[in-house]
Amino acid sequence: MGKQQTAPDSEEKAILLRLARNAIQGALTGTSIKQHTNYKGWLSTRQGAFVSIHKKSGELRGCIGRFRSRSPLYRLVEELAITAATRDHRFAPIKKEELDDIVIELSILSKLQRIQSLDEIDTCRHGIYIIRDEKSGTYLPQVLRENDWDAETAVRKCSHDKAGLGYEGWREAELYVYTSLIISEMSDSQ
Repeated sequence: MGKQQTAPDSEEKAILLRLARNAIQGALTGTSIKQHTNYKGWLSTRQGAFVSIHKKSGELRGCIGRFRSRSPLYRLVEELAITAATRDHRFAPIKKEELDDIVIELSILSKLQRIQSLDEIDTCRHGIYIIRDEKSGTYLPQVLRENDWDAETAVRKCSHDKAGLGYEGWREAELYVYTSLIISEMSDSQ
């Protein structure tokens, strides 16, 4: 396995955001935007990602992700962007009239790391993933930071609210942590 580039440059970040926005716009308007299809380097790595879509006011409008991918990162981001905009079951699909009022945030994920103790969770850096049988849930690292949760609160809430295992269900589940590189239209436009 070859050495992977671990950090993108500003052009690669801009490409991913543009691909995500163009994919959403194309899906909502029924038009196809011709995009480059053979990216190399970091953009072609196979890693997990989440695409979060917020209104400019901060309200979440969609968030879909995957921890692993057989597709190159640039393809995964396009696919997740469309899914977050049109098929996140928690929200009505985004309408084309909303395109100018949304902000796209990409979370490019590290590999999952299995942990045995809550002491291994750094709530300033880690996201958490809980899985037991067919039930699973996650909170991205920025969610833990934004809510200023300690590890136990984060795990209990994730177990209950996301995985549907109840507040104590995490005790019989597998726990994982991960980090993410956040690429956002908001931070790039400020």
